[in-house]
Amino acid sequence: MISLSEIDTTTKRACKAMGFSWGIAEEVGKNMRNMELFGLPGVKNLNEYFKIYPNKQYQKISLISQNNISDKIPYCPIILGVNFLDQVKVLEKNKKIIFKNIAFPMLFLPFVSRGSEVIGKRIFLEIEEKKFVFNFNQTIYSNISDQLIITNVENLSLSFIENSNSFSDDEWKEIYKLSEKTFVEEKDSLKAHSAGAGLTDND
Repeated sequence: MISLSEIDTTTKRACKAMGFSWGIAEEVGKNMRNMELFGLPGVKNLNEYFKIYPNKQYQKISLISQNNISDKIPYCPIILGVNFLDQVKVLEKNKKIIFKNIAFPMLFLPFVSRGSEVIGKRIFLEIEEKKFVFNFNQTIYSNISDQLIITNVENLSLSFIENSNSFSDDEWKEIYKLSEKTFVEEKDSLKAHSAGAGLTDND
């Protein structure tokens, strides 16, 4: 089995060979490592994208807004992802962001996952009927196959999930009260032997 480190290095070099800068290639290498770690078809989609990339034109977006539509030429998922990651702290102010017409959208996903870590919020993403939840770049929950290749998607949307507890205040109080049984009551005998006890000030 090929190691994650080798996946990172090889896909980074392949990206550079396709004409991307070393900086962008570094990001792609990290992304492929993460996708394969999470069981998503990263290398498979990247390989297919690079097969057609030299003979296609792709829209390169710089400033991302709430609604992003490319009428004729699909967005390049790599350039889109790099700019999303750079702008995610500003973009999180929007409840929902929509993209229309993206080539190989699976390659955009790891950028979103890393963005989730940057802002400290979960991100929910939909590629038509396919759903993903990104958890601070630690896990990705999805309902897709690890063999999935999507060459183009007309509709992709993502929303930022506000942080909240999965339990009620009463449930927390109950569990906290139970934990109090392990607390050690401070007694005079303990105070006498604690750090600094018995020291005198001769100044």
